[in-house]
Amino acid sequence: MSGSYFIGVDVGTGSARAGVFDGNGKRLGAAIHPIKLFRPKPNFVQHSAHDIWQAVCLAVRQAVSESGIDAKQVRGIGFDATCSLVVTDEEGRPVSVSPDGEEEQNVIVWMDHRAAEQAHRINGGQYEVLKYVGNAISPEMQVPKLLWLKESMPETWSKAGKFFDLPDYLTYRATGDETRSLCSTVCKWTYLGHEGSGDEIGRWDRSFFDAVGLGDLAHEEFRRIGQRVRPMGEAIGQGISRQAANDLRLPEGTAVGVSIIDAHAGGIGMIGASLEGRALDANELNRRLALIGGTSSCHMATSSEARFIGGIWGPYYSAMIPGMWLTEGGQSATGVLIDFIIENHGASPQLKEAAKASGKSVYEVLNDRLDSLSSDRRVPASLTKDLHVCPYFHGNRSPWADPTLHGMVSGLTLSATLDDLARLYLATIQAIAYGTRHIIEVMNEKGYQIDTILACGGGTKNPVFLREHADITGCRVVLPAEPESVLLGGAMLGALASGEKADLMEAMSTMSGADRILEPASGPAAVYHQAKYQVFRKLYDDQMAYREIMTRH
Repeated sequence: MSGSYFIGVDVGTGSARAGVFDGNGKRLGAAIHPIKLFRPKPNFVQHSAHDIWQAVCLAVRQAVSESGIDAKQVRGIGFDATCSLVVTDEEGRPVSVSPDGEEEQNVIVWMDHRAAEQAHRINGGQYEVLKYVGNAISPEMQVPKLLWLKESMPETWSKAGKFFDLPDYLTYRATGDETRSLCSTVCKWTYLGHEGSGDEIGRWDRSFFDAVGLGDLAHEEFRRIGQRVRPMGEAIGQGISRQAANDLRLPEGTAVGVSIIDAHAGGIGMIGASLEGRALDANELNRRLALIGGTSSCHMATSSEARFIGGIWGPYYSAMIPGMWLTEGGQSATGVLIDFIIENHGASPQLKEAAKASGKSVYEVLNDRLDSLSSDRRVPASLTKDLHVCPYFHGNRSPWADPTLHGMVSGLTLSATLDDLARLYLATIQAIAYGTRHIIEVMNEKGYQIDTILACGGGTKNPVFLREHADITGCRVVLPAEPESVLLGGAMLGALASGEKADLMEAMSTMSGADRILEPASGPAAVYHQAKYQVFRKLYDDQMAYREIMTRH
């Protein structure tokens, strides 16, 4: 086998994955290894950076082995990961972020909400940078987490020599170079990517850091959070270092691209796919939404001008596609919510036994039950006519931007059969899809014309998830030719860093493609979902009313 090959590495909440691709985006090999998740107390979620790097190395070695290529043919590698905060000392050794002092646990995971109070306090100020995060910073972002560390773990704060977003930590481990990504810093650290002078791209807002209590970072010229910020896919330093080459079993000097957040990697991995022969220009992108569904759901759209939308993250300049503004909606813990509903239902043991006996997944068993229950119904989705879910079990990221919201279920009875679980599972998926519809509506009110969803991630393997998203949003859902679009997006960065692709637009147009298209239902199904969507919106209004009543007592 001859030619040039590229590796994409993706680190999620529960695993590290690697994929080997050729210059046309064909996947030749892939591997996955679990990573440890630690929960020392409620709302605290942690990783070990050492454990993550070990899993990355195992995944890369196995993926290369499976691909059948010679490792010497790998010309570039790109890394993506969740937007988690990594803390190290000056030499890159772990510094604990854990309340119980576990040294190896030096990563605050994206979904950790320990900094909710700090985020609330920051949002009380009239800071210019907040208009680039939908006017509300999230506890899932890095500035509130940094402030929590300074206030709650001063010893960690003083020992910390470097703070990384996890994607940038991976390129640091691979190269020894501390270059930060424009994607990570703009989206999660309040970096102003659209400003700057000369060769500098963007700038930090010193006054903001001073005002919120992190002035020491500004006074040291942002040394610990990044003095060199570069666009995604640009080659970093001298490529893979000698130590990392030994760890990864790749040639020393292999090109490494500036990193990207995992959802954004999925965005570039599919949003550029050719559809019906139309050119990929600003007008076409204005109609497209990239939906990356996994532990959480992310909704990525791009425009040629900045669009300020309350409760929607961004606009972020050049954070996904160079020269374009990124609008990012999101739903926290959607995949986790579906699993939570399944695992905490009275019929869960029966479901697991049925799955084991049939050799199917629990989702397949539930989908089969839904098919049976709806066999005589004109609208299969109407199984949930009297069962409604408010999906904010982990707060709301968009468009309410309120991490204090809670989940709600209306319509429960004293019955807890497998069929009851199937209906509740369907109602939960529908609630997530109604949330996506709400996000799209808010985006379209501000200038987008979204009618096409390009979807990847775990949810896209579930036909019920896909059907409900198409029918509820009224958008056609496009599935990419490469289902592992996040890994492909990472590989695109490696191809760009190697010089094999001239720019990201070329990588997107030559390495991605569409597979099949699901059209939304019309007629009775559309009428049903319009009614149920009204209930979905009212659940939020009711929760606010309950909250108002209780604040008076």
